[in-house]
Amino acid sequence: MQITETLADGLKHDFRVVVPADDLHADIDRKLAEYGAGMRLPGFRPGKAPMKILRQRFGRAVEGEILEATINRGTQQAIEERGLKPAVMPQIDMVSDLENGLPAGVDLEYTISVEALPEIEPIDFGSLELERLEAEPAEETVEEEIGRIASATAELVPMEEDRGAVDADTLTIDFEGKIDGEAFAGGAAEDYEIELGSGEFIPGFEDQLTGVRAGESRDIEVVFPEDYNAAHLAGKTAVFSVSVKQVRERRSSDPDDELAKRVGYDDLASLRQGVVDRVKGQYANVSRMIVKRHLFDRLEEMHDFPLPESMVEQEFGSIWGEIEKRLEGPDAEEVREGKTDEELRDEYRKVAERRIRLGLLLAEVGRQNNIEVGQEDLQRAMAAQVQRFPGQEQVVLDFYRNNPSALSQFEGPILENKVVDYILELAQITARQVSAEELIAASEGVSEEE
Repeated sequence: MQITETLADGLKHDFRVVVPADDLHADIDRKLAEYGAGMRLPGFRPGKAPMKILRQRFGRAVEGEILEATINRGTQQAIEERGLKPAVMPQIDMVSDLENGLPAGVDLEYTISVEALPEIEPIDFGSLELERLEAEPAEETVEEEIGRIASATAELVPMEEDRGAVDADTLTIDFEGKIDGEAFAGGAAEDYEIELGSGEFIPGFEDQLTGVRAGESRDIEVVFPEDYNAAHLAGKTAVFSVSVKQVRERRSSDPDDELAKRVGYDDLASLRQGVVDRVKGQYANVSRMIVKRHLFDRLEEMHDFPLPESMVEQEFGSIWGEIEKRLEGPDAEEVREGKTDEELRDEYRKVAERRIRLGLLLAEVGRQNNIEVGQEDLQRAMAAQVQRFPGQEQVVLDFYRNNPSALSQFEGPILENKVVDYILELAQITARQVSAEELIAASEGVSEEE
């Protein structure tokens, strides 16, 4: 096998590989002999079938197997001899015409195009100087959160105040609907509960019940939407006779020990501390997002190495595909911001380059420092994902148990965060206390996805 490098231009390498015909046919004959040794063919003793018969019966299949193995071996040898790490799958182009099989006495010739990963030398992370913003929950923030908890746990109680029903009140009603004086299927119910302002009923229905009192009856005229899911009702005008049996209002709990116990705490003090801890955790997450963004900015500034064009093109293609969808949607103007397609493409190509540069750098830091994603990391990520779907936990859990490969989607983000943590431990970080408002303002435009 003769391997000749025909191009070495930055990260791009081309090779020409020639495999002598005699070597190929010797490999083919050897493989046919191995097949024949354990094969029983009619008319021949076991393992005694002539090579001519074996070649007639199995020659094309064995030839294909040997060609594939030879091409793979040559490609691997070319890459390893030059110490290359391919950025994407090498491209193989055949020079030999193999449409009708391997011609007798003709050498196998093909070319290999490889784009290699760059050599990356990470900086001394101890030289990095970063700032971490920290904020404490304000007292009014804690009280507002406790107030929201009280509202969320409000109970429905019979209305004591002498007033008509308003939004957020819940009515218990009987109703019957008619179109052109005729009742229709699904248009009647008894003891039906409806919350005013919830928008769960036909548009206009709840509005016409505003101000109603228990014991009152009303006739309500509504028009079914043109896109109503029952085609025989779409666009039709209906009159509903409604009898109001009960009106209940939501009564928030007082912020006291009873409220705390209702939501799983011992007393109001422990509830308040739980709120403080939760808000602190939210602020800590925001602070990490900010410092991570600043870290990535510095890493990008301080590392200059060539990027594999193929990786940039793949990343840009993925990003631009999503942008094109948004440009066809209702937020097109917000996405475009007055820019031409060419300006947008330039902007998002830079985004793709940034992602590839940071991804390669973080991967190299992880490799050099033996930072890996373990099974426990994946299990924790899966548990966190399951918690994002309340009420469907078992369904999500079963999905990952039945599709173990789906866990691989977590590997990239987990590795990235582990490497970021490693770098931040080495960096010089100065904490600065700010208000919650300043922290949130500093986080605008920052997200976990870089």
